[in-house]
Amino acid sequence: MKSDFLLAITQLSAEKNLSKEVVLGAVESALVSAYRKDNFTQNQELIVKIDPNNGRVTVWASKTVVEKVADPRCEISLEEAKKVKKGITVGEELVVEATPSNAGRIAAQTAKQVILQRLHEAEHSAIFEEYADKQGEVITGVVRRIEPKQVFIDLGRAEAVMPSIEQPANERYRVGQRLKVYLVEVGQSARGPLLIVSRSHPNLLRRIIEIEVPEIYNGTVEIKSVAREAGFRSKVAVAARQEGIDAVGCCVGLRGIRIQNIVNELNGEKIDIVNWSTDPTKYIISAISPAQVAGVRLNEEDNSAVVIIPDKQLSLAIGKEGQNVRLAVKLTGWRIDIKSESSFIEEEKAKPEPEPALEEEIIEPVVEEVFEESVPEEKQEEEVIEESEPDEVSIEPVFVASRSEPRGKTEIRFAEDILPPPAPKPQAKTQQKKKKKDVRGKVSAEDGIKLKKKKRGYNMYQDDEEYF
Repeated sequence: MKSDFLLAITQLSAEKNLSKEVVLGAVESALVSAYRKDNFTQNQELIVKIDPNNGRVTVWASKTVVEKVADPRCEISLEEAKKVKKGITVGEELVVEATPSNAGRIAAQTAKQVILQRLHEAEHSAIFEEYADKQGEVITGVVRRIEPKQVFIDLGRAEAVMPSIEQPANERYRVGQRLKVYLVEVGQSARGPLLIVSRSHPNLLRRIIEIEVPEIYNGTVEIKSVAREAGFRSKVAVAARQEGIDAVGCCVGLRGIRIQNIVNELNGEKIDIVNWSTDPTKYIISAISPAQVAGVRLNEEDNSAVVIIPDKQLSLAIGKEGQNVRLAVKLTGWRIDIKSESSFIEEEKAKPEPEPALEEEIIEPVVEEVFEESVPEEKQEEEVIEESEPDEVSIEPVFVASRSEPRGKTEIRFAEDILPPPAPKPQAKTQQKKKKKDVRGKVSAEDGIKLKKKKRGYNMYQDDEEYF
């Protein structure tokens, strides 16, 4: 039959949800403190053992072997030591059984406090080990109390804290409400394990989809990327690992039943499920949905893309306060610039036409021969003329033989007589206008008669008498 002591330990382990060995270890350490206070010294080594079958407590103490015992609490005689261990000498340490008959009231009170403290530490350690393995998972809890900056959620054995930064802006909570939360961090504090949970983390959506969609849990469909603005809208890119499987259809479910359950769990948050693709153009077009795309121009150097949208679809592509574009950027990892089709065409027309590329002329290398520096002939002649030109020109006589004269006689002529005269320089023709003399009032009577005759056809140079 079990003693009352063992029954109390069994009940305590069930209440604290701890194993029996953990509770027994806490009680043994508490009894060490209790027995040391009344029956042993402070620095003496003690070991307490509890028999799990009958609950008997045994205390083992370390004592020094001496010839004559002065303090029986920490010393033992050589004769008694040899009964326990043969060949022991004076001065050695020996561990012997020294269970006291009873413990005082103060010692019992100390043992009680130590037991409670040890049980709390063991409970905290067990909770920490349990939830440390669940970090990054979705757990269900009940709202216990609400404060201005945080909400406390009861998880059963532990209490978690949800700070204000981990709460969606449009959610309101009430005491007793059941919630699915994402376990962000597990730590230790002076009061025990500290659990921080979130309702705005993107992985909360990922884990809920894995729970609702069996194909994702089995690995047939894979979630490639998640972009979320908690409480308003989210985008999820999925891809099938097997041919012939519609990844988006698996997540949506028959008549949208699966995606509707996820939306209800997130308090009406809109969720877009799109197809993931290795082609960046197709992936960006899917991410911009539900808007239609007229064209995509990629720039892989700076990881940016220009998406051309029809004018009627421009507001739908941008979304409310740019929400659709922001989620597409987070989902794809590309920097996306939205442009309407009309503005894009105008920009293309405004760009100057590129100049045609000029063909490069192949120039053969010219081998230059190096000669000694010489002055050009023309310059040489000019220099010679300048040097040989005298101030006065001298005319030398030229000897010319005449055939008419007998041999031996010569005629001396000068070069001026033989050479032809130089041609006259052409003079510029100047047209001189004949000035008409105004003879009115200045002509004599005789001259006037001559002028009249000239007009009539008479010769003004003939004598009038000779004419008549």
